[in-house]
Amino acid sequence: MGKGDSRIPAPSSQNKGAGNTAPILKTEEIYERPDLGASVQPNFNPNQVNKNAKIVPASIYIVQAGDGLYAVEAKTGASFADIAAANDLTMPYILKIGQRLQIPAGTYHRVNSGETGIAIARAYGVKWADIVAMNNLQEPFSLRIGQRLKLPNMAALGNGNSDDLSPEQRANAFNINIDDIVTGGEAASVDYEPSTPKNNVSLATPVAKPASFTGLFTWPLRGELLASFGSKGGGKVNDGINIGAAAGTKIAVAAPGTVVYAGNEIAVFGGLVLVDHGSGYVTAYGHLGQISVNRGDRLSAGDILGNVGSTGYVGAPQLHFEIRKDRVPIDPIGKLPKI
Repeated sequence: MGKGDSRIPAPSSQNKGAGNTAPILKTEEIYERPDLGASVQPNFNPNQVNKNAKIVPASIYIVQAGDGLYAVEAKTGASFADIAAANDLTMPYILKIGQRLQIPAGTYHRVNSGETGIAIARAYGVKWADIVAMNNLQEPFSLRIGQRLKLPNMAALGNGNSDDLSPEQRANAFNINIDDIVTGGEAASVDYEPSTPKNNVSLATPVAKPASFTGLFTWPLRGELLASFGSKGGGKVNDGINIGAAAGTKIAVAAPGTVVYAGNEIAVFGGLVLVDHGSGYVTAYGHLGQISVNRGDRLSAGDILGNVGSTGYVGAPQLHFEIRKDRVPIDPIGKLPKI
């Protein structure tokens, strides 16, 4: 790419004609969910969550014969992690009969089969990011059936009817971003071993993700570089790059990986695909006009995952492309081949 030249050389005529207009934010317009052509049924439905949150008072628990920390979690209703932290317990969490354990106070939800973190957050009208922080959840962010998740206090939770939520709570419940999907998009399982993926894996089934990745990426398409990575002033930040191309231009996955999300629930991005490549790398492809992959699909570098559209908050056909390492966005230009 020459100095001052923002055009990524196009390999075919289908990529020609992309304008040099910067993305137009349409924040005043009503976003309509497009028909993207693949199985993009509404995900993370709060109605799939059994709202069982209970207030657990601070107390002392006396360890009984046969008790492990998971058993204490089940008996008291407080989370495994909170009990361990309150008592300075470390792996392998050995308990002794008669040991006195401090049980911390809190409001806890018991995770049930098939529930995702995002659905749980939506059910209670809170931000999933807040639950992640409160529970100090770490990679790979897998939920365990029977696990207790600490929530904000019950005063903010309502009685289970969405009509009881304030406008702010409703916004929290249905405002999700890419990081929320990465950390809260997997369904709870009995243990932390995911199943082998197949086409269109159910949201109630964890997706098996690649174990490792070399970190080598290829361009998902060629076109006009409309927006670069980083701060744009006025508090605006682009977590990726935007590449203009003709509507319908095919988009290739930038590296081998597994599709962990294919849908349109983040309004600003419209049609969105997330691919996990292992080793903490995730790529995002936004504003798709059509999605041709399903959650759970295993892709090789260059496989087509959809085509360019103008869905979401843009006024011209383009691809929003991100690379994230350990949940942190990095500049894709530094990871893509120089052309």
